[in-house]
Amino acid sequence: MIEKMKKLTFLVTQKEYDSFIEGLREQGVVHVQQLKQGQTSPALQKALDERLRYQHALDYLNISLSAWEKEVTNAANPLKEWHEGQEGSLLDFVEKLKAEEVSIRHEIDEAEKNAQKLEPWGNFDWEKVKELQEKTGMQVYFYACAAKSFQQEWAEKYFATPIDEYRKRTYFLAFSDVEPDIKAERLELPNGSLDQYKKEAEEAKAALQQNHDLTCEIARQYREELEKGLKQAQGEIQLRQVELSDESIAEGAVRLMVGWTLEEKAEELTKWLDEKQVYYELEDPAYEDDVPIKIKNDSYTSLFEPILRMYSLPNYHDIDPSLFFAPFFMLFFGLCLGDGGYGLLVLLGGIYLALKGSDEVKSYGRLGIWLGLATTVCGLLTGTFFGIDLSKQDWAFLAPVKPYFLNDNGVGPLFGYSPMMVISVIIGFVQVLLGMVLKGCKAWKNFGFGYAIGTFSWVVALLAAIALFGLPACGVNLPQWLTYALYGLIAISVVGIFLYNNPSAYKNPITGPLLNIGGGVWATYGMATGLLGDLLSYIRLFALGLTGGVLGGVFNSLAYDMTSSLPWAIRWLPMVLILLAGHSITFALSMISAFVHPMRLTFVEFFKNADFSGGGKEYTPFKTVEN
Repeated sequence: MIEKMKKLTFLVTQKEYDSFIEGLREQGVVHVQQLKQGQTSPALQKALDERLRYQHALDYLNISLSAWEKEVTNAANPLKEWHEGQEGSLLDFVEKLKAEEVSIRHEIDEAEKNAQKLEPWGNFDWEKVKELQEKTGMQVYFYACAAKSFQQEWAEKYFATPIDEYRKRTYFLAFSDVEPDIKAERLELPNGSLDQYKKEAEEAKAALQQNHDLTCEIARQYREELEKGLKQAQGEIQLRQVELSDESIAEGAVRLMVGWTLEEKAEELTKWLDEKQVYYELEDPAYEDDVPIKIKNDSYTSLFEPILRMYSLPNYHDIDPSLFFAPFFMLFFGLCLGDGGYGLLVLLGGIYLALKGSDEVKSYGRLGIWLGLATTVCGLLTGTFFGIDLSKQDWAFLAPVKPYFLNDNGVGPLFGYSPMMVISVIIGFVQVLLGMVLKGCKAWKNFGFGYAIGTFSWVVALLAAIALFGLPACGVNLPQWLTYALYGLIAISVVGIFLYNNPSAYKNPITGPLLNIGGGVWATYGMATGLLGDLLSYIRLFALGLTGGVLGGVFNSLAYDMTSSLPWAIRWLPMVLILLAGHSITFALSMISAFVHPMRLTFVEFFKNADFSGGGKEYTPFKTVEN
């Protein structure tokens, strides 16, 4: 449900502005509308930069703590003494540690790279190489080539001397007063010794360990201080944004501000404004206003708000769709996953997260419980449990319920089609009709009942047509009076569709009827083509559920057939491995489908028919950030 808002317009003198802003911040119930769009200030930019620094520092500490805490070698780090005695903030020190880590890692990479280059040549002394060059008057050249490519003529002509065979390559020296004509890779070696670079790498690794010891100690002892700094930066950003949310009038003597507050908070706020003798106007939002929104739902519906936010928040003139799509999404998820055993896994995982997870994760755990319950029920109704088709099993306890499984072996085909295919289309039709009802309600809410007549007429016409032609097809004989009544409803609906789909057109009595008739023809074409396409989209619920069950059954057969020749003493192990691998793959693929396709049906088919516009901006009151 979208909570009702009130619009506030303030006029504040320049003299009272600072105290007014501070008081408004303490009230914490006004969402200030930014009037100077796209503008910034040095103070705001500084606060934004500060927030980014704190966020990066906290991310760095979190990563370091999770990666290094088990390897800390100096837990008793004298960090407190440093923090009290050194210049600069804790944030500066964390950034310094981060920069030092990058530098140390570069040193390690450089030392190990040089050591790797020298590994085939061993630990030689460059001074002796220089002495040799001076005595012989020749230069020493270093080469490497594939072992089979070394040529003896190089040894005869350039005194080529193999030093080592390393990783199927021959490393050799050549001596010459000019660069030898050798078709091999000439190497440029670093100027230090192998032992020197190994020692540098070890020292750098020790420095890196010390760096991380200190970083982990900060993460354990002082993370709250950094989080406090982040909140202060966020509060500063909010304050500076509010400073850009006024317009100077009367030659700068008065400032104009526009804000929004919840209707339930308006009385208390206006009492404070009256006490402060601030001039304000309180009014209902106009249709063209960009009103922030706040959603308030029950504990069940609120679990599905993250799914809604993936699309968009509703705007103030929408009807919050959370309550209406939540049961359908749960049902769609269950049908797409389509296996009672997989549903049980989701249910158990949801229960674990709801009990053991963090506060942020617990809501997802509760959502998993609902989705797991829906999947378990849907899987059992369709007779599938870990890929086993229950309708084909000769288990005595299943005998009473086997005729009721919603598959071809249970209730059998409906109208010549698989029962789940027919049920999927029926579910889709119900959701599409609900969306059309919401579309009519939205038009009624925003413009009046007259603008909803056209949409409601389509709903009545479709329901009456289904009753008139669908019930006899199912073997139901309609009384004659009911038949006439249904024809009458359809006739009345046609009048609404073709003569009252656009009431505003009747402002001109001559063109109004023609425009409405034209709009009715266009709406009929759109309904005939769009409704069919929308309903066919819901067949995916049947197809995906069937696919998951078939894949699970295939892996069951593989596990049984591929191990049938083995004695049972050892057969169970490969069977279990095949089942675990196969069902893990099937479960992972089915879970992806069970999230993606219900969202697609919700975001496309349902939201389109419900005329859900979205694009809402969340209500964020200007208030003091709590530390």
